[in-house]
Amino acid sequence: MKEAAKRLLGRGSGPVVAPEVVPRALLEWRRAGSLPLDPGHAGAHAEGPLRVAIVIPSFRKGSGGHQTIAHLARGLAQRGHDVSLWLEDDEGRHDDGLAAEHFGSFFGIDGLRTGFEAWDGCDVAVATGWQTVHRVLRLPGCGARAYLVQDHEPDFYAASASRTWAGQTYGLGLYCIAASEWLAGELRTRYGARAGHFDLALDHDVYRPREVTRDGSVLFYARATTPRRAVPLGLLALEELARRRPGLDIALFGEAGAVRAAFPHRSLGVLSAARLADAYSRADAGLVLSMTNISLVPLEMLACGLPCVELDRPCLRAELGEDGPVELAAFDPIAIADALERLLDDEALRERRRKAGAELVRRRTWSGAAEQVEAGLRAALTAR
Repeated sequence: MKEAAKRLLGRGSGPVVAPEVVPRALLEWRRAGSLPLDPGHAGAHAEGPLRVAIVIPSFRKGSGGHQTIAHLARGLAQRGHDVSLWLEDDEGRHDDGLAAEHFGSFFGIDGLRTGFEAWDGCDVAVATGWQTVHRVLRLPGCGARAYLVQDHEPDFYAASASRTWAGQTYGLGLYCIAASEWLAGELRTRYGARAGHFDLALDHDVYRPREVTRDGSVLFYARATTPRRAVPLGLLALEELARRRPGLDIALFGEAGAVRAAFPHRSLGVLSAARLADAYSRADAGLVLSMTNISLVPLEMLACGLPCVELDRPCLRAELGEDGPVELAAFDPIAIADALERLLDDEALRERRRKAGAELVRRRTWSGAAEQVEAGLRAALTAR
């Protein structure tokens, strides 16, 4: 009887099953709707400094999205704005009370609030992932609300509640600041959203050409826990490449644990920025597979003089051009293996891609991206 009662009450001795994200603020928002904007901030769209509150979802070590948020937060602060960071932890990932410390150590920025007890309003509240949108809609004392959209998040999921909720957030009236011109166009066309954009950038003090000898290796961004990185496709392509070129040095990075592969390789794990830049500077060809929006990784590779292969997708063509700094390949393991071989065998091609890459990334700075985001925040205030 006691064991039956435990099972009914959910207190059995088995492991707890974690479902998809359960966005608690969504239920509150459905009950009571969005809180009205505060008219006291009507003049905040002028040239003066803004109070900007950025709400972030749960995070993992190595998250490029959170790294981007940290860079933009620093950039906005350097432009004179009062920037605060708030955690919406619906995944229960940071219940140990160390979330602020972890965020600071992982992403190099301090001051994360791990709850909303001290919330006291702002000029612009910024959602940064679909999981944070309903919370932002329920925060009081906001002059405007904006949505930093780094990717088309419904594509992160198979058919699911999360996929449906992610898509719905683009139609809730927040001014979107998208992480590429292509993505801003998608939000406007598919969802009728108001949207501007910023350009993903990189730290040129870290990611830059170095005087080291390249070793002929291939470096693959194999973040297997992120399905949109198409790691199974990359593994098949590299298996074919290894068959053609026995003894080729192949290194995988981006995943904390070892990734199972049917060819000899090195597992580098999740690297610090400095070690990553060193790895980019030593390899001869990089492989990154982006099924949705462009990521930071190919930009970092290009900044270190590493030519790379990417998927031939509309987002990549729009960002990089059809014959720009990156070798584009069809969604096919043989086509990707062919593209990598072209880079490895053709020094002139590698040099042309390097020069085009250096020109592209030269304009991509976090200070410039923060300026673009600031323009988006002011647009959100003007459009309120």
